[in-house]
Amino acid sequence: MLVDSPPEPRAESAPAPPKRRAIRSIGLLASVLVLLLVFLTSIAVGAKSMSMDQVWHGLFEDSGTYGDVVVGERLARTLLGLLAGVALGLSGAVLQALTRNPLADPGLLGINLGASSAVVTAISFFGVTSLSGYVWFAFVGAALVGVLLYILGGARGATPVRLALAGTAISAALYGYLQAVMITDGAALNKMRFWTVGSLASANMDTIKQVLPFLVIGTVLALSLARPLNAMAMGDDTARALGAHLTRTRALSMAAATLLCGAATAACGPIVFVGLMVPHIVRSFTGPDMRWILPYAAVLSPVLLLGADVVGRVVARPAELQVGIVTAVIGAPVFIFLVRRRKLAQL
Repeated sequence: MLVDSPPEPRAESAPAPPKRRAIRSIGLLASVLVLLLVFLTSIAVGAKSMSMDQVWHGLFEDSGTYGDVVVGERLARTLLGLLAGVALGLSGAVLQALTRNPLADPGLLGINLGASSAVVTAISFFGVTSLSGYVWFAFVGAALVGVLLYILGGARGATPVRLALAGTAISAALYGYLQAVMITDGAALNKMRFWTVGSLASANMDTIKQVLPFLVIGTVLALSLARPLNAMAMGDDTARALGAHLTRTRALSMAAATLLCGAATAACGPIVFVGLMVPHIVRSFTGPDMRWILPYAAVLSPVLLLGADVVGRVVARPAELQVGIVTAVIGAPVFIFLVRRRKLAQL
């Protein structure tokens, strides 16, 4: 497995711990300000051109056309993008720490495919057609894969290698099932095409209310695991010597990742590269300390997701590109560049 361990700085150039903490705190505050700017931009900019005055009236005063667009569509879309970004970033960071693989993400362990397979089942066998119905099936599918992954990975004796192998096997089986159902059921294929791309376009307040409890619980749980995940990064024996409870930490990590990724995938569909790329980038300037990786990932992942959604709304006016397409187009070359740069730095 790949382990992301940045080279040790020379002692004479290493900043003192208080100074390092101050720099990281300032960086986190700056990241929050960037997120606020992107959040406001997402409300102000869309496929339909509107002046700032129209946006302001739609947000605070107008209950007519502008209010429907700004509050009914853009605000809900932006809030869902914010929540989904936080969820994808945290779940990716937790899974990378759990598997000790900086290239891991929710897709590696089959959680996304679990949600997608459940939605296909709901459409093909139960006739579910509404997004509110998709949410629950997708979440249950992700949760079942999380439980199965933990059992196949060895439960109490789970290791990063076993989890990765179990995730690969589950992903292969679910992908075969997904393709079989979609090929044999044309109606399911037509209904799934939009959802599987990954989109915020169908966001509404009802969907946000449905997934919000799971996102809140998953976020709190993920942030609380920073210290035990730090201990596990040094190896199982060292973690035990430091007092970390390995079985509990792995179980809670899987629960947090399942809650976060399952809820985000249920609401938006499978969105790639956010949970993979952002934690990897964050680790390059925070180091391996999960106490900083998790907060930074929670702030910068929605920056990427909302920024990609704004780009998708603007580049194809009056139509739009779905955010899952934009993150893939942006993320793939950027991530290849980062990996190649890291390889060259290690030569």
